[in-house]
Amino acid sequence: MFLLAARELKNPDYFIIITYFLIMVAIGLYFYRRMRVMKDFFSGSNNITWWLSGVSFYMSCFSAFGFVVYSALAYEYGWLPITLFWTYIPAALLGGLFFGIRWRRARLDSPVEYLETRFGATLRQFSAWQGLPVKIIDDALKIVAIGIFLSSTLGLPLKQSMIWSAVVILLYTFMGGLWAVTTTDFIQFIVMLAAILLLFPLSLHQVGGVREFFQNSPEGFFRLTGGDYNLFYIGCMIFMYSLSMSSVHWQLIQRYTCVPTERDVRKVSYMVVALCLITPIIMYVPAMAARQFLPADTMPKEVYPLLCLQLLPTGLLGLTIAAMLAATMSMLSSDYNVVANVMTNDVYRRFLRPGASQRELLTAGRIATLITGLLALGVALLMVEAGGEDLFKNMVQLFSVFTAPIAFPMILGILTKKITNKGSLYGYLAGITTGLILFFALPKSVQLFGWEIQKENVILISTSSATVLVMIITSLLTAHSPKVKQRVDEFFERLELPLGKLPGEENLNLTDTSDSAISPFRVVGVAVAAIGVMMLAILPWIENAYALKMNIFVGGALLIAGIVMFKASMKKTAQSTD
Repeated sequence: MFLLAARELKNPDYFIIITYFLIMVAIGLYFYRRMRVMKDFFSGSNNITWWLSGVSFYMSCFSAFGFVVYSALAYEYGWLPITLFWTYIPAALLGGLFFGIRWRRARLDSPVEYLETRFGATLRQFSAWQGLPVKIIDDALKIVAIGIFLSSTLGLPLKQSMIWSAVVILLYTFMGGLWAVTTTDFIQFIVMLAAILLLFPLSLHQVGGVREFFQNSPEGFFRLTGGDYNLFYIGCMIFMYSLSMSSVHWQLIQRYTCVPTERDVRKVSYMVVALCLITPIIMYVPAMAARQFLPADTMPKEVYPLLCLQLLPTGLLGLTIAAMLAATMSMLSSDYNVVANVMTNDVYRRFLRPGASQRELLTAGRIATLITGLLALGVALLMVEAGGEDLFKNMVQLFSVFTAPIAFPMILGILTKKITNKGSLYGYLAGITTGLILFFALPKSVQLFGWEIQKENVILISTSSATVLVMIITSLLTAHSPKVKQRVDEFFERLELPLGKLPGEENLNLTDTSDSAISPFRVVGVAVAAIGVMMLAILPWIENAYALKMNIFVGGALLIAGIVMFKASMKKTAQSTD
C-alpha cells in the first residue's frame, strides 16, 4: 500500500490551475482576429475538422458532476455509472449516422431555424423563447457546480470561485467563437485524459492489482444495474438521450453541422461512440477500487476528491482539478456559443435587423455571447442565495417537461412530410401542458407494475405520448396549404441532395480541413506543449522523489506530443503551398 501524494493543494498546484486558465484565454485571443463573418463565429464556416468536432461533442456531454456524482455511484454500486454512461452510445449512433446527415444537408445557420423552414415562424419562436431561458438556467447550475468544486478544493469563497471561472469561459468563447470552443474542448480532453489515465493504475495498485480488485470487490459489484437504477430507468435514459442528442441539444446538432462533409459527420459519430465506450471504464474503476481502501465512513460524494488527494502528487493534483473544471467549462462554452447563435439568428436578425451585414451579425453574436454568459452567472449567484440543492432537483425534473414536446416535432418533421404545421404546434402545446401539470401534481416517484418510476421518467413518457398522439391526429385532420406544401417539398428535396449538389455549392470545401487557413492542429500542438512546459516548470519546487518522477513523465509526454502535432501541421502547410 502507498499513500505518497500531497494531502492538500500546494503552490505548484495553484500555478498549474492558474496557468491552465490563461492558456484557455490565449486560445480565444488567437482566434479573435480570424472571426470575420457570423458563420466563422457560430459554425466555423462548416470547416471544422471531424476529430475536433467529435471530441468537442464528447466533452459537451458531461461536467464536474460527471466525476463527482458518477464516482459516488461507482463507490456505492460498482459498474452502474459505466452502464449509465454507455446509454450515450445508441443515441450517438442514431444521431450521427441518421439525423446528423440530415441536419448537415439542411444547410441552416441555427438549430431552430429549421423549425420555421419546416413548420413556420410560430413554432420556431416558441422553441427559441422556451429554449433560451431553460439553457441559461441549466448553464447557471453548471456555474454553481464549478463554484462548489473550486471552493471545496482551493478554499476560495463560493461566489468568487463562480465569478472567476465563469469570466474565463466567457472570455475565450466571446473572442474565438466555435473555433475557440472546439479547440479548447480538445485541449481540455487531453488534460482530462492525462489525469484519469494516472488515477486508473494508481488505484488498482493501491488494492494490490487487477486480480485483487475483482476478488475483493463486494458481491454484485459488476452488475449492469443497481439501486433505483433498474432496466426501466436505463431504457428511459437511452430514449431520453436518443431524443435530445438528435434534436433539442442545440450544441450537439452544431457539432454535426460544423464539419465540411457527410463522411465527417459519420466520423464524428464513430469517435463519440469509441470515447463513450472506453473512457467511463478508466474514469470510474478508481472509485470502484476505492471501496477497498478508503475509510468505511467515507461519504460517496467525497470519493473522487479523496482519491485525488491520496493518490496524486503535487502538480498532478492541480492538473486533475483543472481536468475536472475542463469538463464543465466545455459544456458551458458550447452552450454559450449555441445560445448566442439562436439569439442572433432567431431574434436579432429575424426581428430587429433582417438586412444586417455579416460583420454586424458577428458583432451581434459576440454581444449575445456576453449577454448569455452574464445572465447565466447572475442566475447562478441568485441560486446560491436561494439554496441551490432543491432548485437543482426541481430543474432536472423541469427539463424533462420540455424535451419531448420540441424533440418530436424536430425529429418527425425531418423524417416525413405528413406532419403539418398545426400538427406540430398542437402537439408541442399538448406536451408542454401535460408536462407542467404532472410537474406540479406528481410525487417524487410512483409505483407502476411493481417498478418504482422516478418523477422525471413519468413526465418524459407522458409528454412524449401526448405530443406524438396530438401531432398525428391533428396532422391527419389537417392538410398543408399549397404554399406550405411547396416549401416543405423544396425542403425535402434539399435533404435528398448530398452536399455540393445544390446550385451555388460548386466551390464548397468538401476536402480535408487540415489544410484550411485556420489550423487547429497547430494551435492544439502549441497549447499541449505549453501545458507540458507548465508541468516541467514546477519541478524545482517539488521535493518528493515520487512526485518529481510523475511530473517529469506527464510533462515530458505532453511536451513531446505537442511538438509532434505542431511539426505535423507545419509539414501539411508546407505541402499545401508547394
